[in-house]
Amino acid sequence: MTLNGGLMNQIKKILGVKFVVAIASGKGGVGKSTTAVNLAVSLANRGLKVGLLDADIYGPSLPKMMGINQKPEITADKKLIPLVAYGVSCLSIGFLVPEESPAIWRGPMVQSALKQLLHGAAWGLHHDNDLDILFVDMPPGTGDAHLTLAQQVTLSGAVIVSTSQDIALIDARKGLSMFQRVNVPILGLIENMSQFACPQCNHITPIFGHGAVKADAQKFNVPFLGEIPIDLKLRQSGDEGRPITAFEPDGLISGIYSQIAEKVWGQLI
Repeated sequence: MTLNGGLMNQIKKILGVKFVVAIASGKGGVGKSTTAVNLAVSLANRGLKVGLLDADIYGPSLPKMMGINQKPEITADKKLIPLVAYGVSCLSIGFLVPEESPAIWRGPMVQSALKQLLHGAAWGLHHDNDLDILFVDMPPGTGDAHLTLAQQVTLSGAVIVSTSQDIALIDARKGLSMFQRVNVPILGLIENMSQFACPQCNHITPIFGHGAVKADAQKFNVPFLGEIPIDLKLRQSGDEGRPITAFEPDGLISGIYSQIAEKVWGQLI
């Protein structure tokens, strides 16, 4: 996929947002949304002005993971007002449609919805009209949403999340390649569900493999941001709408997210 001159001319800066970072995976089910939520909360805990956009039109997960179940209001100039949870300004198509309703939309409708969420929102309203960073939680694959984002926004960088399985890494490499082709800097790779420590005996088991994401980072000469283990509290926190970085900010898992978030932020400033 490439961008010609005509498409490049459409790229716009989001008003009131300093940096826009895509969180992508290529394959679904690798914990990308969990990662996006907890990176956002980690930087909010640090005192930064943070936004989070759920760009998955077909399968939005932000409402559940951030514990938000209301619709956004609209400003006098017809802009969506993001909803705030845990210090993060959030928007998702899931705020506008019932949880059980499928989005049976063709590509142009997806593109239109994503453009509205990107440019039709008062992102900085809760933060003195300015955000330090907006994370965009991308859907799986390299489809309409990815092309729309690349066409519509000047991306500051992309973070690729993957497990260490070969089948996940195949798609993660496609995502990495796609962002490189549209000249978006790769801020790094994250190995999610890296290892599991038995709570009874502390034996470490690499359920989804271990080390392959770091090897890919070295192979493609991009930063390796860290490893996030499989953790019961992390799974429960997502289901309960309470990010682990919010209710247990000094815990081990939150510390890992915080370190990764600092690495991402450090490459932007």
